[in-house]
Amino acid sequence: MSTTKNPVGQNANGPEITVDVLIVGGGFSGLCMAIKLLEARMDSFLLLEKSGDIGGTWYDNRYPGCACDIPSHLYSFSFEPSPDWSRMYPGQPEIHAYLKRIVERHNLSPYIRLNTRFHEATWDESESVWHATAGEGMKIRARLLVSGIGGLHVPYYPQIKGIERFAGPQFHSSTWDHSIELEGKNVAVVGTGASAIQFVPQIASRAGKLLLFQRTPPWIVPRMDFPIADIWKHRFRRFPFLMKAFRQFIFWRQEIRVLGFLGNRFVRRKATEIATHNLEKHIKDPKLRAALKPNYELGCKRVLVSDDFYPALKRPNVELVTEAIAEIRPNSILTADGVERPVDVLILGTGFRATEPLIGIRLVGRGGIEIHDAWREHMSAYLGVTVSGFPNLFLLLGPNTGLGHNSVVLMIEAQVRYVMSCLFLLRRRKRKVLEVRSDTQKQFFAEVQRRLQGTVWQSGGCKSWYQDPVTGENMTLWPQSVLAYVRRTKYAALGDYTLS
Repeated sequence: MSTTKNPVGQNANGPEITVDVLIVGGGFSGLCMAIKLLEARMDSFLLLEKSGDIGGTWYDNRYPGCACDIPSHLYSFSFEPSPDWSRMYPGQPEIHAYLKRIVERHNLSPYIRLNTRFHEATWDESESVWHATAGEGMKIRARLLVSGIGGLHVPYYPQIKGIERFAGPQFHSSTWDHSIELEGKNVAVVGTGASAIQFVPQIASRAGKLLLFQRTPPWIVPRMDFPIADIWKHRFRRFPFLMKAFRQFIFWRQEIRVLGFLGNRFVRRKATEIATHNLEKHIKDPKLRAALKPNYELGCKRVLVSDDFYPALKRPNVELVTEAIAEIRPNSILTADGVERPVDVLILGTGFRATEPLIGIRLVGRGGIEIHDAWREHMSAYLGVTVSGFPNLFLLLGPNTGLGHNSVVLMIEAQVRYVMSCLFLLRRRKRKVLEVRSDTQKQFFAEVQRRLQGTVWQSGGCKSWYQDPVTGENMTLWPQSVLAYVRRTKYAALGDYTLS
């Protein structure tokens, strides 16, 4: 790898920009990759971010109450701990500010191009480079391409009859329109997933009437959020080992939960008892409690954390609607039972297209094969990172590397470390091109699918966004512990790759 001066200052419409590494995405993944490149003195790289600021999902999602469901002492980089988190589960502004500080501390701004959407990249076999296009006429030539796009950035819009004819304001939670006044309005919320259970309690007191349309109830466990006292912030600053020990405590508390998902019935039963008690504690009305009780095993869908969602449903101006939506009309919603309810504002809390990675971009690999065509039968990548037929391409948070129990930042760090080991392997062998062997990738895919059998995600009695809507295969989650993944990605093995 060369260490030529970064090219960000060049005219986007001028000659083709040349870098060693092109990073797509300015969230946790892309920033981690950039930091580790700089630490290795590899400063010939460019990071593209489609939005107006860095942060990825923590910049795009700014709905009321937006926060992480993992304590931020763990949902943060191990090499950039912060003693100043205000509470166990800080909100979106605090997480975004944390990432902004990291950019400043590592002087990443000169390498970042904001408001620049990545379009496509084609592998040039003769020159062993990726030719990419982005923004308004920007052309980039890069030896290596790293996708830090992630899976939770393209909103899912439900196909409901008449939704396009709704006359009032409507928006997805990830594109929240703060200019819309909700006070005194009839507000309809579609969906009861991770976003909805955060913003519903925030807007319930403002709406004149809040209609919450639920298709499938989620399992919800207590959040147990609380402010972190100043004395503990002081102790964390003065004694870093205390903060490290606290992080380890949170890690193991989260990590043990995977046992229940993987088949340990004792752990799953205890978690189910906690969630059931949480429901019974807050909801005394038998009819409402029955409507909120899931009929599938805990963990089959994403387990949610909240202390204020159930209390919000008890407000006199909130109605939980479990009948299917038959039609959305210009000023109302009609359900399958024939009831029509007036609606002024429509909010979609319907999540993301998580099983469709790299949406809206084209990656053309060896032999002119586009990656979506290569994934037509099965979406897979070795360790979720490298794909046969696509040399020098690295995916962060690729297929089957998501988590249902712990901090995904741990997976990001492991993957970035693995990518760096690939780059060091190229340097040691004095080669330019690295590509995972086809049989290696196939064996890994078969192993993942085999391990998924018997897990709650496959046999828990539900359909979820973890699964491919056509095949039913789980293409999203890692079917082992974080510790197991960290061990698997400790270094790149020469036998898994061809170098040229």
